[in-house]
Amino acid sequence: MTPVDLFPTLRNLPRAEKLQVMQFLIAELAREEEPTLQAGATYSLWSPLNSHAAARQLGQLLESDRTLPNA
Repeated sequence: MTPVDLFPTLRNLPRAEKLQVMQFLIAELAREEEPTLQAGATYSLWSPLNSHAAARQLGQLLESDRTLPNA
């Protein structure tokens, strides 16, 4: 069945049932977009631990903000 075949049926539904269809479709889309993790697999994860370049950049940003005149 194609979406075009469903449209007339959906159009004739009461408002509450249309909302139920929308909730179902939104839940299905969300479920499909959830990342799937494989059991036993390893995944890289970025961490700011020991990120001296990031600390230096943040310090420079804070220092430059300190020198700007307050509006």
